[in-house]
Amino acid sequence: MASDDHAVHDDHAHHHDPTFYRSPRDAAAGPPERLAYVAAFSRPADQPDAIAVVDTDPASAGYASVIGFTELPHTGDELHHFGWNACSSALCPTGSHAHGDRRYLVVPGIRSSRVYILDTLGSPASPRVVKELGAAELGKVAGYSRPHTVHCGPGYLYVSCLGGADGAQGPGGVALLDHATFDVLGQFEQDRSDQYLAYDVWWHINHDVLVTSEWATPSMIEDGMVPELLLGRKYGHRLHFWDMASGRHVQTVDLGDEHQMALELRPAHDPAKKYGFVGVVVSVADLSASVWLWHDRAGTWAATKVITIPAEPAPAGQLPPLLQGFGAVPPLVTDIALSVDDKFLYASCWGTGEMKQFDVSDPFHPRETGSARIGGITRRGAHPSRPDRPLSGGPQMVEVSRDGKRVYFTNSLYGAWDEQFYPDGVGAWMAKLDAGASGGITFDERFFLDGDMFRGRRVHQVRLEGGDASSDSYCYS
Repeated sequence: MASDDHAVHDDHAHHHDPTFYRSPRDAAAGPPERLAYVAAFSRPADQPDAIAVVDTDPASAGYASVIGFTELPHTGDELHHFGWNACSSALCPTGSHAHGDRRYLVVPGIRSSRVYILDTLGSPASPRVVKELGAAELGKVAGYSRPHTVHCGPGYLYVSCLGGADGAQGPGGVALLDHATFDVLGQFEQDRSDQYLAYDVWWHINHDVLVTSEWATPSMIEDGMVPELLLGRKYGHRLHFWDMASGRHVQTVDLGDEHQMALELRPAHDPAKKYGFVGVVVSVADLSASVWLWHDRAGTWAATKVITIPAEPAPAGQLPPLLQGFGAVPPLVTDIALSVDDKFLYASCWGTGEMKQFDVSDPFHPRETGSARIGGITRRGAHPSRPDRPLSGGPQMVEVSRDGKRVYFTNSLYGAWDEQFYPDGVGAWMAKLDAGASGGITFDERFFLDGDMFRGRRVHQVRLEGGDASSDSYCYS
């Protein structure tokens, strides 16, 4: 699809978008989000995926409803993670300031390897598809497939990809896109050393450090989790540290192969701090989940387990076939989010149906300060607004507002995996928590969206108008 608006940002180079913040403190003081953009995907792929636009303004008549729904032009994409074209990193001294405004959503299909560019200018509740990148371009120019996570950075858009050009195996890695044209420019990695599996990408921008994590190759995940690979400890369990300027691999940190699937990376927002958190889905030793802290130790990188969340015993008859032999429900921490002030960490326990909040002011010694239960493999907890309605799925993709007061989350993990853990159907819903300044989380009883609003699609990634806790990096404390 050719662009009907050439997406050239030169006319914006002379000013800064008001949603670009110099520091985390400035970001937290910005106006609250009025819209949330939500990836809604069809499985089976009998209708197009869409970006649903949700009204998040409590004073609006449309609060907690879908007020926009942009269907994509093809089927079979499976929208997963997406991001903004530009963000606060545009203000970083190491990058160009000509990144344009926070205007376009960069939306990859994890199954199709297509990437769509949606323009929100003029009608934020009705974004328009203005450009499409095909799988062939991503494969030919960058050597990658199965685009997963999008981050706007200085100089480029960074898109982590799970697969190599063949679409099934590795190595996965990071593709670079042009900020203005969205053309694929090539690979980030100039020397990948022992890195083969890929998942997330983030950085310590002032220190020229890029970090990547590991999940699997496409063939290891796209038809569901493979028990033999899990018990054989073949899924990802390492972090990789890179020189951001040169694309050179610097160090590998292995968490231990019992800690399977090291996924979401959440670096400290304060650019002076050289630490961050990574969530691990499951330990094959005891089905627990964990959160690890990576940190600088005398000039090298180290990782320390700082949170362990145990499995919960359950009768085999209440468990899906995949888990019946274990007699327990694993928490399955499949997403984490760090508030912009670096004070609270949220962990989504998709298996047990719980959102946990931890005070991580001392990152080496987190302290649990809140919990909210909903969904879950055996619990099927209801939303307080509909107490008579058991829910499938559990807290999964979580996003925190810039001021840390609101926590949004959805309930689908990944199509084929939904069916393994929730074989009677995962459904589709979105909820919101209100967070106290000193800790504690409670449901907003006015905010609950279900499958009818999403027109039969499942829901995954959430992005907030003006940025959110997981999409921006900053240059100034």
